Amino acid sequence: MKIAVTYEKETGNVFQHFGKTQYFKIFQIEGGKIISSEIIDNGGNGHHALPPYLKSLGVETLILGNRGQGAIDAIAAAGLKEMPGITGSADKAAELFAKGELKANFEARCNHHGENHHHE
Repeated sequence: MKIAVTYEKETGNVFQHFGKTQYFKIFQIEGGKIISSEIIDNGGNGHHALPPYLKSLGVETLILGNRGQGAIDAIAAAGLKEMPGITGSADKAAELFAKGELKANFEARCNHHGENHHHE
């Protein structure tokens, strides 16, 4: 199984704003263990294009921090499972997921749309 975690390269943590994710850490999991991982960029995609992009790479589950309704809809439309509301180390989150111990928080939302968004 292949999973993707929104990734903050500077800290190694789960990146908290899905639509602005620059990097993902992709993990291959077999038998409850991580067998490989790689860091990829977002492929030049943003917001609604990210879930189909991940799906095209073979990703089945997305581990992320916060996301807005548009992202929730796009993730579902792409057929990805999501584990939202995750904070801290991306590696640790993937390890917990592999063991079946990661607890999602489906209440995790980005509710600041419109703030600092400038359209010209």
